[in-house]
Amino acid sequence: MNIPIEVIRGKQDGPTLFVSGAVHGDEINGVEIVRRLLQKKSLKMIKGTLIAVPIVNVFGFNTKTRYLPDRRDLNRSFPGSDEGSLTAQLAHTFMTEIVEKCTHGIDLHCAAINRINLPQIRACLEDPETARMAEAFRVPVVLHSNLRDGSLREATRQLKIPTLLFEGGEALRFNEKVIKSGLEGVISVMREIGMLRQLKNKRSEREVFIARSSHWIRASHSGILSVKKKIGDRVKKGQVIGVISDPFGHEKFEIQARRTGIIIGAVTLPLLNRGDAVFHIATFEDVNAVEEHVDMFEESLNDGDPERFIG
Repeated sequence: MNIPIEVIRGKQDGPTLFVSGAVHGDEINGVEIVRRLLQKKSLKMIKGTLIAVPIVNVFGFNTKTRYLPDRRDLNRSFPGSDEGSLTAQLAHTFMTEIVEKCTHGIDLHCAAINRINLPQIRACLEDPETARMAEAFRVPVVLHSNLRDGSLREATRQLKIPTLLFEGGEALRFNEKVIKSGLEGVISVMREIGMLRQLKNKRSEREVFIARSSHWIRASHSGILSVKKKIGDRVKKGQVIGVISDPFGHEKFEIQARRTGIIIGAVTLPLLNRGDAVFHIATFEDVNAVEEHVDMFEESLNDGDPERFIG
């Protein structure tokens, strides 16, 4: 099994950026983002090198599953080992053949099966270069996210390679808004780090809001979920955001927000077991402003073709 890649090298020196999709095999929005990125004519004028890897986990992609055949999570197996499990070997190959040759990275993800995520960046903002890239991606929500053992971001941090994780949409589904926002974000970062020229007529900068904390609200009972709020909505502490009931509708259990914040992730399967994660809520200093900018962001993706802004 081979990992398909495409390398585009500019005539002038510059950064070396990897853009990877489908580290989890069923997260296909990233595959489409990379495909559209490679069709951009502006790549003929890049400085430095772009290493595009639309499908890292080819095994999972071919079988439409998140994991590899050994049932391990690739994004918990970095930096891997050339003598380890199948997943560890793949992680090792990706690190040594691609990541270690780069100066910057963008890893494209979406939610796990039966969940959906608002377009967002997750990054360790303690690193100034990573923070600069995160702001340049220009999605309204940036989540300051601690590094997890075995993750690609943790492995790149050890190598001092600033890396962003883009989240948006759901597994095994194309979401046009997510794809457009991801494509625009990648090219915006390439402009910021000097791989592509800055636009002469830049449109007004979108404000970026940083969430320093987030939490999942879990189902208190098993049953059928009726959703009262969707991703991107503002919720107030104590507000009812969903109701769980039995099939007859006799017993009803309210799901209330524990804190004021923005829903950045949610379950899409209405059948719940007790303990299932239902809503992912991020907290901000100015929640009203975040909700307004999320709405404006979605409107901008609906307003014509956003690619006219990104060359």
